[in-house]
Amino acid sequence: MAKYNIFAASVASVYPLYIAKAERKGRTRAEVDEIFRWLSGYSQDELNRHFEEGTDFTDFFGRAPALNPARRRITGVVCGVRVEEIEDPLMQEIRYLDKLIDELARGKSMEKILRDA
Repeated sequence: MAKYNIFAASVASVYPLYIAKAERKGRTRAEVDEIFRWLSGYSQDELNRHFEEGTDFTDFFGRAPALNPARRRITGVVCGVRVEEIEDPLMQEIRYLDKLIDELARGKSMEKILRDA
């Protein structure tokens, strides 16, 4: 069985999963989009373009206009690994996103999720 490469996966392929996770817990697509914008610095139009074009995670984070410096304050465990200890920079960005969506689904306020942005 081939190993799945998250770096080559399109952001659009996991975006609906993030939305579904949030909506199952009473949160909204708008909140998921806000997290994406906060983390990456993309505008909503830019995000939509990346989703439509099938941009992979490597390009999505590699071309992000303004990765939020407050993302370094994201700590905790995702998939059994502490996000602050992940050595691969791209994997760390992906896991930051995962962690923020997890926090949204667990009912944290947007103010806390966005590290008092």
